[in-house]
Amino acid sequence: MTDTPRFRDPQTRIGDLADEPILVACPRCSRCASVTPERLTCAGCALVRFPPDPDYRAWNRPIDPFFREPLWLRADCCGGHTLWAFHVSHLDLIERFVAATLRERGLGDRPGLTLVARLPAWMTAAKHRDEVLRTIAKLRTTLS
Repeated sequence: MTDTPRFRDPQTRIGDLADEPILVACPRCSRCASVTPERLTCAGCALVRFPPDPDYRAWNRPIDPFFREPLWLRADCCGGHTLWAFHVSHLDLIERFVAATLRERGLGDRPGLTLVARLPAWMTAAKHRDEVLRTIAKLRTTLS
């Protein structure tokens, strides 16, 4: 008997993902840079920037929520959609959810507001599972 890949919603909300640096394309050299709420830094070209508007937040789009720069981990997927992740932990969460054939919702106070509960239908559909997982694997190759 084989184990069914199982996923239990860890109750992560999109705002929780800002706890670690977000990977973006550097606006100066186009290499991978990192963003925190306090600054954008690029090891490739030594760019350091501070947020233009500290009150601005653009969640749920393939740009970072603080500087509005394009995310490093983004790719076309499933006929015109964009698969994106802020960082490796976000990509891991999406991959575990998509790969699972048994998906359990969280039991928190607001389970419909978690990150995985709000993933788009095209990403969670079984018919797209293989393509989404291939796209995630392709995104991982950009990290080395």
